Amino acid sequence: MHRPLSFSLIVILLATLAGAQAKPAAKSKPAAAPPSINLPSEETVNAFLQQTLGWNSALTWKVQDIRPSAAQGLAEITVVISGSQGSSSSTFYVTPDGEHAVLGSIIPFGAHPFDATKKQLEKGITGPSRGPADAPVTLVEFSDLQCPHCKAAQPTIDKLFSEEKNVRLVFQNFPLAVHDWAMKAASYADCVGRNSGDAFWKFVQGTYDAQTDITAANADEKLNAIADAAAVKSADIAACAALPETTDRVQHSVALGKAVDVTGTPMLFINGRAVTNVGGISYEELKSLVEFAAKDSSAAK
Repeated sequence: MHRPLSFSLIVILLATLAGAQAKPAAKSKPAAAPPSINLPSEETVNAFLQQTLGWNSALTWKVQDIRPSAAQGLAEITVVISGSQGSSSSTFYVTPDGEHAVLGSIIPFGAHPFDATKKQLEKGITGPSRGPADAPVTLVEFSDLQCPHCKAAQPTIDKLFSEEKNVRLVFQNFPLAVHDWAMKAASYADCVGRNSGDAFWKFVQGTYDAQTDITAANADEKLNAIADAAAVKSADIAACAALPETTDRVQHSVALGKAVDVTGTPMLFINGRAVTNVGGISYEELKSLVEFAAKDSSAAK
């Protein structure tokens, strides 16, 4: 996932594992806030972070979100920490009395823990797809075309799709705010995808291939060339990418990702089960997860 910063919030708080990579875990959909929930103010969160992280003058942070957690009563805090090696999004939780912070993962529980997320994705996905619409397994990939970790993970995801015949793969744009041309690339990709499904996957690969050569200053020029190489008319794609409705579509995709707790890229959902670190697990494990989901889907029918 895109989190190049060498100090994750958890690592910094514990001050023991400098150099580890942040790995926000999969979480279930946040519940509606009970009337009595006590959310800390941004001022309080910043004061906590100043006391906790202020010793390191190389770090800065921004409070990204304060909201009710999926676990009733807890407040969920998301912050972006920046340093010399980049930026990282990290999450922690605050107890109802405001006296304790909780580090770790909140995951869905129950006999069918991934069903709610699966259904939410089924209703919300709008991106280009490959594979049969009625496949027993749907892979939903949230990616940022400027993210080097997405580029590194794409061959693994493509291999998984090619070897598992009863799989549908859906691509959802999730441009990160820390990337200066990712939103533009997402808009181009959305327009290419609506123009041609085959061209879309060529455009994605072409953008990844040219990733290190693209800058905010030359993004239009480079993305137009990639669109032409994918056999769509770049002038039409550029015009489409500039439309407010295209921005709305990309923002819808981002909102969907946030609703299912995407905090970094790439993030893959296998029938609703979140895989937060695609590059950190083996291909064999990913394949086993897909095959398990296929069997589980067949058994449920």
